[in-house]
This record gives sequence, structure tokens and C-alpha cells, in this order.
Amino acid sequence: MECVRKVTDDLYWVGGNDRRLALFENIFPISRGVSYNSYLLMDEKTVLLDTADRSISEQFFENITAVLGEHSLDILVVNHMEPDHCALIGDLVRRYPKLQIIGNAKTFQMMQQFFDFDIDGRSIVVKEGDTFDSGKHELHFVMAPMVHWPEAMVTYDATDKILFSADGFGSFGALPGSIFADELDFDRDWLDDARRYYTNIVGKYGSSVQALLKKAAGLDIQMICPLHGPVWREDLGYILDKYQKWSTYEPEEKGVVIAYASMYGNTENAANACACKLADRGVRKIAVYDVSNTDVSELIAEIFRYSHLVLAAPTYNGAIYPKMEHLLLDMKALNVQGRTVALVENGTWAATTAKQMHAQLEALKNMTVLDAELSIKSALKNDQGTQLDALCDAIAASVKES
Repeated sequence: MECVRKVTDDLYWVGGNDRRLALFENIFPISRGVSYNSYLLMDEKTVLLDTADRSISEQFFENITAVLGEHSLDILVVNHMEPDHCALIGDLVRRYPKLQIIGNAKTFQMMQQFFDFDIDGRSIVVKEGDTFDSGKHELHFVMAPMVHWPEAMVTYDATDKILFSADGFGSFGALPGSIFADELDFDRDWLDDARRYYTNIVGKYGSSVQALLKKAAGLDIQMICPLHGPVWREDLGYILDKYQKWSTYEPEEKGVVIAYASMYGNTENAANACACKLADRGVRKIAVYDVSNTDVSELIAEIFRYSHLVLAAPTYNGAIYPKMEHLLLDMKALNVQGRTVALVENGTWAATTAKQMHAQLEALKNMTVLDAELSIKSALKNDQGTQLDALCDAIAASVKES
């Protein structure tokens, strides 16, 4: 049976949810699954905006068939060619032989790489500023390269003032029947997934997101329809403000993330002692994570969220403990910048981790590494209390000044 929601009088959500998928892109844990959003506009010419992942193909086609009724499908707009949104294009073409496809030049270049049907014979190539009249609705096409693939674009319905935002403004998490953000407690239940989605999927491309936000500022947008997660029809300023901060790498909150690696609990003890002393100094937002037991995507999201970071790790085979090095490499890959960092190292015979972590951080933009460092030989001793106090004093003072 179909499972659809009306977005407006003539626009329908015809997507679906996958709660069985454990890893998004086979990398990121998604305990609450994910939605694949697709939208069907019932105008003089029927227009489908993006398809979906093959995992929900049966539900997807039931939804389309139910909404179309006796109508055929005339137009497919492809905003993004990633397989979780384009996998069913070939099936659509077989079901609707007269289907025309709208995309940009890079869209069709990629489509040729994925599919073997006659693409040229049904393609409508658009560029920045082009429009398409489906009857009542006038669709405008805005290029969004590297948000987060080079062919990405967004579609603006000037009639109903809706932005179909491709992967922008998306979130992990399957939709619970409610598809609108105002039907959900977004801040409580969805913000963490939205942040983790942005920072790990799009985070590297802040300048590209900024370029798209500047274009969007020139449009009268009353609703945002992303390809994952809830639709925004109220309080758009809330999510736009988040994207402004995330894409400029501005912290959402003053606070400290303590990310530690520990083989036998000694470095963990130092991390916990640091957390207690920071709390004593009035730092109210402190998050402590074991990098060995926390997925790196969650760590990245928290680093985007908070202003300060403590990295604590032992030396391992003369190098940085592997899980900590993985985090540092991800920070570089995802363009983390503008944070203040304190370093804690441990080593039974060769404590060199702080120097090596410092070198890794120097490769990132606008990072401030505090002079106060803590070096432990095997286990933190009471006579190092003064050094730990100095470290925590420096962190707390920096948080208050930020």
C-alpha cells in the first residue's frame, strides 16, 4: 500500500524510509535509519523531483503510482546523481517511456556512467538561472557545485516558494510518519543527527555551502524540501542559522570536547581529572569521549559544535595512538578549523604524542594550540597536580574569553 504525505495542495512526498540500513554510505552508523525523500508535483506536466535508493524501490513505485492515478509521469528533475537518489532512474524510464529528464551538463555526464539507456534522446540540459514551466508552477534551477558533489543543483519553485535543496539541510534518521520539522521536537530528537549529517557529509565544503546560501538569500523561500530528513515549512531561520555557523566553522556553543585514547585506563584517568577541574572552574558544557568506543563521525560533529578541544593520547609504536590519529586525519579531511586545542600525552618510555599531534594540527586552518600541555609517564601522579591545574586554568580562561 502507498505511504505518501501531502506537502502542498499539488505536491506530494513519495519517498520512503530504510530502518534496516546500519551504515550510511557504508561508513556512518545510523541507529535510527534514514529517509529517502522524493517529491511529485501534480501540475499540467507531472514532475518528479529526484528518485530514491533501490532499497525502498517497491514502496517508492507504489507511492508514485497511487499519486499519479491515470496520469503518466512527464518530467524527472535530477538535483543530485548520488545512487541513494538516482538508483531508480532506469526503472522509471522503463515504466514511463516518454519521460524527459532535467539536469545540468555534469548530471548527464554522470548519468552516462551509471546507466545504459538512451539518455541524450530524453535529456533537457539546464544551467544557472534556467527555468521550466510545468503549467501553474515555474521551476528555477540553481547550480550548487560541491554541495557535496560537483553536479549538485537545487530547484526553486517560484510559484509556491519552495526550495528543493538536494543534500542540503538534510539529516540522518528515518521519518516517523511526520515529515515536517514542526511536527517533531527537532531540537531534542533531530539536531544531533542533522549536525552529524552535515559535518561528515558536507562539512569539507563550507565555502561551497556559503556560495549556495548567498544565492538562496536572493530567493523568497517559504519551504525547504531536502532529500533526507524533515521538510522545513516553519522557523526556517533556525536551520539557516545552523548552516551559517557550520559552513563558516563557527562553534555553536562555548564548551569543551575531551577526546581521549587509553589502552589501560591511565590516560582516561587524566581526561576525567581534567573534566572535573574544568567543571570546578565554571565550564558548564563539557563532553568526554573515548575515541576507541565512539564513532569518529560523532566526534567530528561534537568538534564542530563546541569551541574548545582537548586531545589526550598515549604514544603507540613511536607514533600517535591509531584511533586518535584517525580522528586527526578526519579533522583535516573535513576542514575542521578555528578551534582552540589543549594537548595531553602519555608514554612509559617515550612520550612524544603531543609534539606529533601539534604537527598534525598545524596543517589545519586557524587552530590555536595552548602552550600549557600535560605530559604523563605511565600514570598521572599527585605531584603533577600543578601541571594539570595550569592546563585547566588555560582552557577555562580561553573558554570564557571566546
